[in-house]
Amino acid sequence: MVWAADKNLKNDIIMIRPLGTRVVIEPKEAETMTAGGLYIPDNAKEKPQQGAIVAVGPGSKDEPMEVKVGETVLYGKYAGTEVTVDGKKYLIVKQSDILAIL
Repeated sequence: MVWAADKNLKNDIIMIRPLGTRVVIEPKEAETMTAGGLYIPDNAKEKPQQGAIVAVGPGSKDEPMEVKVGETVLYGKYAGTEVTVDGKKYLIVKQSDILAIL
């Protein structure tokens, strides 16, 4: 078990333990309204590209982990594998798929 140690993540227990240089991300919700006030239908929403890290793998000798639990990151649009655990959607990505820390 891995603790999500961030006040925004409500200290939930995550039953995912990533291996190697993988990271578990809770994606940010997709926008439902444009800046002009128009609602975006579900089939027109873009995949989110940022989220909060909820679990981090141990890293490797060649690639130490540079990200920590609780950080908000940007990742590639089609990066990683989506999984659902206890009704919540998570994304498992390699550290190298993370583009930036916000």
